[in-house]
Amino acid sequence: MSAFRATYSVSSPGRAEGASPGDPDHLKWLRLPKRDGRDKPGHDIAVASVPLHADPAGALYWPEHGLLAVADLHLEKGSSFARRGVLLPPYDTASTLARLAQLIAHYAPRCVAALGDSFHDGGGPARLADEDRESLHAMQRGRDWIWIAGNHDPEPAGNIGGAFHETLTLGAITFRHLPTGTIGDICGHLHPVARISHRGRAVSRRCFAADAARMVMPAFGAFTGGLNVRDAAFADLFGTLSFTAHMLGDDRLYAFTAKRCLPD
Repeated sequence: MSAFRATYSVSSPGRAEGASPGDPDHLKWLRLPKRDGRDKPGHDIAVASVPLHADPAGALYWPEHGLLAVADLHLEKGSSFARRGVLLPPYDTASTLARLAQLIAHYAPRCVAALGDSFHDGGGPARLADEDRESLHAMQRGRDWIWIAGNHDPEPAGNIGGAFHETLTLGAITFRHLPTGTIGDICGHLHPVARISHRGRAVSRRCFAADAARMVMPAFGAFTGGLNVRDAAFADLFGTLSFTAHMLGDDRLYAFTAKRCLPD
């Protein structure tokens, strides 16, 4: 096995558009010069002894590989609800993609990994407005783009670019959608939200939930809800309430142990 092939591995439910998932030239960003993102807002969180930069917008940047990760975009959630007669403002996809475009301009990543539930349902890619589809393609130009399968979007989709995989492993870190509790896992799915008491009132914000071994990323989508980090799902995953909730602020993160956070 070459040194490059030993660097990363993927498990794939489908074929990349325009590239073979097994082709070592597909992920060329792994061999390019490193770009440091430590001058950006937020702070570093170490998972499995790997320093990763958490951004207050709810994204994760790995300077060593120039990789930007986001979770749970839930694009086209508004149109999905509209099909069922529940009318929501039809701007969630445009808003989510605009925020993602700002992060891509900020970090100039060589690869973007979307950790599942990127679309709210299997028909979401077909419902993308032309301008939103073009925005997505514009963000993909000049970089690798990896769609991780989620429970809302388990199958590869056409005409949205990128490569489709179940997981992405780089050294000690594995990006996936569903939490497994395995050391080195970075996942989405649970949409963590922390609630604290501040100046006599309760404040709830999306957060990164992490300990030294694993991380659950906040949902990035404009219309996504959240699950309180005091929910049993987090205690089961981390095995304790000593993990940290890194709450998203406007220009920084605020770290609290889960024990200090308020239940609903």
